[in-house]
Amino acid sequence: MKQFKSLWRWVAMATVLGAVSTAAVTHAQAQTAPRKILVVASNQDVPNFDPHVATGYSASALLRNLYDPLVRVEGNPPQVKPHLAESYTVSPDGMEYVFKLDAKAKFNDGSPVTAEAVKYSFDRLVRLKKGNAWMIAGIVDDTSVTVVDAKTVKIKLAKPFVAFPHVLPWLWIVNPKLVEDNKGADDGQTWLKSNIAGSGSFVLKRAEPGNLYELEKVASPWKSGGGNLTGAIWRIIRETSNQRLAVQRGEAHMALDLTSEDMDALKDKPGVVSVIEPEFRTFSIKLNTEHGPLADINLRKAISYAFNYQGMLDSAGYAQLMVGPLPNGIFGHDPKLAVPTTDLDKAKEFLAKSKTPNGGIKLTMVHVSGLEQQRRIALVLLDSLKKLNIELDIKPMVWPDMVASTASPDKMADFFPVYQTANYGDPDNIAFAAYHSSRNGNWQNPVYKNPKVDALILAGRAETDQAKRQTIYVDMQKQIVEDAPDIFGVLEKRKLALRSEVQGFIFTPVASNAVEFFPLSLK
Repeated sequence: MKQFKSLWRWVAMATVLGAVSTAAVTHAQAQTAPRKILVVASNQDVPNFDPHVATGYSASALLRNLYDPLVRVEGNPPQVKPHLAESYTVSPDGMEYVFKLDAKAKFNDGSPVTAEAVKYSFDRLVRLKKGNAWMIAGIVDDTSVTVVDAKTVKIKLAKPFVAFPHVLPWLWIVNPKLVEDNKGADDGQTWLKSNIAGSGSFVLKRAEPGNLYELEKVASPWKSGGGNLTGAIWRIIRETSNQRLAVQRGEAHMALDLTSEDMDALKDKPGVVSVIEPEFRTFSIKLNTEHGPLADINLRKAISYAFNYQGMLDSAGYAQLMVGPLPNGIFGHDPKLAVPTTDLDKAKEFLAKSKTPNGGIKLTMVHVSGLEQQRRIALVLLDSLKKLNIELDIKPMVWPDMVASTASPDKMADFFPVYQTANYGDPDNIAFAAYHSSRNGNWQNPVYKNPKVDALILAGRAETDQAKRQTIYVDMQKQIVEDAPDIFGVLEKRKLALRSEVQGFIFTPVASNAVEFFPLSLK
């Protein structure tokens, strides 16, 4: 611990982060093989390391470096590239995929990545019905994956799913032996929460929840190429202004949660590279439709019309207002969708129909502690509710506690703000994660459920005719707007800051804050 603290002080003081000595490297070795440790500033902690349970951008960032999927996504526009699978074929009807695994692929204990491991991983994901299982819910079942031979695996879809290759980068493969050896009574969930059974180019060296996570590059990664990093540190910095200062001072190489004001402040700062790029990243405020005052649809609609949308946009900076639940510009989005706008007269009409026609109640909104943009939008909501004689209690929380609060409607706040970054550029990504009832009890969709919406989402996943699919998503959007489960927010541009010594970073407009470390180098 003392050695690591000394190392961290050295990193924090360095003007240019680069060679870092550790206890595992002697002074002589350090002279010939300097350490290259990337420091990433994030305000989001990592609640879980189980690749079939954990969600959120912080978990995704670390998991994509500790584990491997069959294929990966890269580039702008994003493209699916080989990974554990060096190639794959698809049947003419799109229902059957055959993957040929890379003969070099191995887990970090030295054992080969086999077709059996792929089957085990998919079966476990389907069985647990947690984490990213929503991406293949109803598409892959417990009979879908079969082993052809040691390095060939076949996946037969239960239903057509046009986006199947695009979800695969987020379905990670685990080492079956390690999981089985530590299976316990919960299918290995307790063990995998804090242990790694992967094949990634990095391993978890140190975990200090609420402070930092240190990853170390494996001595001989199975995949060739990549950058010169020898490690990475995921450092928790709650306040976005402190993230900005960390990059500006050279105490961090990358900051992930900056506001528009932070980006403006970094403009033309020496040694800093700003990245401001469009992506399908939505911000909305989820309403507790199942418990408390907001179970009343008329009250929800009153609030939707009382809300100051221009005030939210002004607070967001580099953004545009959303038109309904889907990101503007994505396939299936209806730009002519009739959505609530600020209209106090209409708000008061709905309030009069509600169970609290005169207001006089107090509601609660949570937000990520230190995330200034969410705090500002909470203040916009506070001012908006005053016009309805409704008070708002604003409570900052750390992300793991916010996630835990979505486990049941009675634990969830009245208002729950959510950023959702598309993992794949298809409407199914936001539609299923944010509005299908199977996601209830999860931060992406804590409580909202409507059988009509569920049916439309499942139909959209399976429909291969693009015109019919478009109609399905338009109908889905209309029904969601009618239910008023969210305050539809803003579509933000991604805002990242990097030190100029970071080499090899290529912006990809899906999960761009879940940074892949393998390609990166430090000058």
